[in-house]
Amino acid sequence: MAAMEPRRIGFVSTRFAGTDGVSLETAKWATVLERLGHRTFYFAGECDRPFDRSRVVPEASFQHPDIEAINRAAFVYQAGVTDLATTRGFAVRTPAVSERIHELRAQLKTELHRFRRDFDIELLVVENASAIPLNLPLGLAISELIAETGIPTIAHHHDLPWERQRFLVNSVADVIAAGFPPVHPSIRHVVINSLQALELSSRRGVTARVIPNVMDFDHPPEPNGAESTARVRGLLGLADGELLLLQPTRIVARKGIEHAIEFARRLERPCRLVISHASGDEGDAYERRVREYADLLGVPVELAADRIVVEEAGILEPGEGRCTLDQAYEAADFVTYPSLIEGFGNAFLEAVYHRRPILVNNYSTYEVDLRPRGFRVVWFQEFIDRQALEHARRLLDDPDEARAWADRNYEVGRSHFSFTVLERHLADLLVDCFGTT
Repeated sequence: MAAMEPRRIGFVSTRFAGTDGVSLETAKWATVLERLGHRTFYFAGECDRPFDRSRVVPEASFQHPDIEAINRAAFVYQAGVTDLATTRGFAVRTPAVSERIHELRAQLKTELHRFRRDFDIELLVVENASAIPLNLPLGLAISELIAETGIPTIAHHHDLPWERQRFLVNSVADVIAAGFPPVHPSIRHVVINSLQALELSSRRGVTARVIPNVMDFDHPPEPNGAESTARVRGLLGLADGELLLLQPTRIVARKGIEHAIEFARRLERPCRLVISHASGDEGDAYERRVREYADLLGVPVELAADRIVVEEAGILEPGEGRCTLDQAYEAADFVTYPSLIEGFGNAFLEAVYHRRPILVNNYSTYEVDLRPRGFRVVWFQEFIDRQALEHARRLLDDPDEARAWADRNYEVGRSHFSFTVLERHLADLLVDCFGTT
């Protein structure tokens, strides 16, 4: 097939910055699209992408004060902070909240039209902003922009409204129905797991393509080397003879970090649990819970967000007081990933990419989309059982078996979750949007 004419593609979201899954996967999509010859541009409330190809509108951020005020009136908000009102048992909102939603919708729609015009955008890729209702005015603005222009759009959904308990009780069901996600003939819906595709079809009557998260398996990671590994372990607080158990996630309740702490306690080996990310924007109550539980079980836990740089690629000298997440993976003896809920599981693929043995809770997406591929991991169902502990000890005691598992996992990853696989998906999507010209 002849190469497609280069297109100008505009990514839209609340945030393209930091290490959240949406920002990371957007960067991978952009890399592959640029490899195919297209140009990428960005519209968001927070953005760390190239300045000359970005449009930052503060009201597009879900952390903008006006958006946070709307969310407090719309949902049983995180950490119990809410202004949600009820009458006769139903959630309601005031006329002032409705008016503010639509004032901001109009403002954001104007900015989106300008973004499209100024950068001559031919295709929109909406990254989760039309899925999870964190910014209601932005979702409505995107829906109206598409309805008014018919612009070809790929709506890339990572988290859908019904997947988060805090959005279930709300005063904005009408808004969610209109824009999360919107339905229009020019929209191609993409989800990151098979369960989402089934739910989207059932709840919204639309067909979605499943495109999983990916890693660049065609280019293996750079190994640390023994001396560098020793420096990284020292930086992360490891004593001689301690195992490094890496929990490569934020400290939020759905990550199930209590299971990692229990796993560390019951391994009956000297070990230290290193958590790579901070709590983020979901409060610090769960971080206190993690600290207290670790103290209760006597498990050394290292909160290492101040020392692990997750944005930068390449190699950092630990003498600078920090290392990269890649270096932490390479230094780890085991990766713990006991999540209760995940849209897909970036950290799982990262552990596979770095050929680490992995502890996994059999969360629903793993059960449906990952486990059937043939990955070899130490897994458990809801609680740490003796079999999981025995498997983990065997891998720690038998490096040859651990290496064989890791090598098999890497090949499974390369076959199903590589940039090459993503390139085929995106090329097909663009043909669907524009034809073969």
